[in-house]
Amino acid sequence: MKANWKELKILGIMLAVFLAAYFVPFEASRFKGGVLEAFYMLQDYARLHVLLCLIPALFIAGAVSVFVSSASVMKYLGPAAKKAVAYAVASVSGAILAVCSCTILPLFSGIYKRGAGLGPAIAFLYSGPAINVLAIVMTARILGLQIGIARAVGAVFFSVIIGLIMHVWFRKEEGERQKKAAGFEGGEEALPMWQTLVYFALMILILIFLNWAKPNSATASGFVVWAYSMKWIISAVLAFLMGLTLHLFYGFNMWKVLITTIAVVIAGFAFPLQPLIPFVTAIVLFSFFLATEKGELKDWLGSTWDFAKLIIPLLFLGVMIAGALLGRPGFEAWIPSRWIEVAVGGNSLLANFFASISGAFMYFATLTEVPILQGLLGSGMGKGPALALLLSGPALSLPSMLVINTVLGFKKTAAFIFLVVIMSTITGYFFGVFFA
Repeated sequence: MKANWKELKILGIMLAVFLAAYFVPFEASRFKGGVLEAFYMLQDYARLHVLLCLIPALFIAGAVSVFVSSASVMKYLGPAAKKAVAYAVASVSGAILAVCSCTILPLFSGIYKRGAGLGPAIAFLYSGPAINVLAIVMTARILGLQIGIARAVGAVFFSVIIGLIMHVWFRKEEGERQKKAAGFEGGEEALPMWQTLVYFALMILILIFLNWAKPNSATASGFVVWAYSMKWIISAVLAFLMGLTLHLFYGFNMWKVLITTIAVVIAGFAFPLQPLIPFVTAIVLFSFFLATEKGELKDWLGSTWDFAKLIIPLLFLGVMIAGALLGRPGFEAWIPSRWIEVAVGGNSLLANFFASISGAFMYFATLTEVPILQGLLGSGMGKGPALALLLSGPALSLPSMLVINTVLGFKKTAAFIFLVVIMSTITGYFFGVFFA
C-alpha cells in the first residue's frame, strides 16, 4: 500500500509538471510580470527587513529559548498565570516592538516553545504587528482620526479576544502540551530577574532603533527627528552595552567585545555612507565569537540558527508567492489590481470580507499599509473595508501563515486565520455603517 501511494505521488508530480509546461502562458506579459514581481518582492524584503528586522529578531528568539527559563515564561504567560497579567504582558510586549507580521514570528515561536499558553502567545503574535503605535498615529493623520482610533481600539481588543477564543477552543490539546512541558521547566533563573530584563531590554531597543522610520519632517517632534538622525550611533552604543552585559552577566570575554567594537568603528569611518557594512561586520564577528564560546552562549547561537532554518525558507517562499499573485504597491501581477479596487468598493459584508481576506494574504512591510490604503480609498474603497484590511493585513500574511503552521499545526493556524478574518470583516462592516 505504501509503495502504491509513493508511486501515485510520483505520478501526480509528473502530471502537475506536464500540465504546467503545457498550459501555463509563459509568453503572456501578465505572467512574466508576476514572475518578476515575485523576485522584486523578495528583493525588497531582503533589502528592507532581513538584516535590520529578521536577524535581530532571530537572535532575540534564540536568547529567549536559552536564557529565559520555562518557569519564568509559565509564571507570566503560562496557563496557570492570572489571565489579566498574561494577556496584558503579551499585548504590551507586542506593541513595544512595532514589527511586521514576519519579524514577530521568531519571537512568538520562542515564547510558545518555552511554555507560554496558547492564548497569551496568540495575543502576542497578533499585537506585535497590529498594535504599532507609529502606524496608528500615521493612520489617524493620513486616513482620518476615526479610522485611526478604530484601528487602535480594534487591535487591542482583537489581540485579547482572539487569544481567549483560541485558548477555549484548544484547551484540551493545550492542557496535554503543558503537562508534557511541566517536567522540563527547570529551576529558577540562574541570574537575578533585573539582569535578564536589562539584557533583553537592550536587545529590544537595538531592534527598535535599527528600524526607526524616517519621520515626516513637517510634523515630527524634535526627539523623533533626532532619534532617526542618530539611530545608527544609538544602536552601536546599545550594542556595546549589550556586549558589556554579556561579559558581566554571562562571562563573555571582554576582548571579544572590544575587537568587535573596534572593527565596527573602523568600518563606520571607512564607509560613512554605508551603515549596513559596520552592522554586518558586527553580526559576523559576534556570531563567530559566540561559536567559539561554551555553554549557554554557544547554545544561543545554535538556537538562533535553528529558528533561522525553520523560518527563513518559508518566509522567502511566501514573499515570492505573494509577489507573484498581488505584486508590489503600484505594480501589476497575476491578479489585476483593478479587481481588488472594484471588490472593496462600498460597505457590503462581501466587500469587507474580501478586504479582510485580501489583507490576510498580502504582505505589508511595517507602515506601508497606510499609503497603500490611501491609494485604494482614492480609487473608491469604502471606509469599512479599509478598516477591515488594516485589522487583518498587518497581523497576517501568506509568509507568516506558512511559518505559523509549522509551530502550531494546521488546525490552530486555520482557526487563527479564521478569527482574524471574520472579526475584521464584522468590525469593518459596522464601522462602515456608523461612519459612512
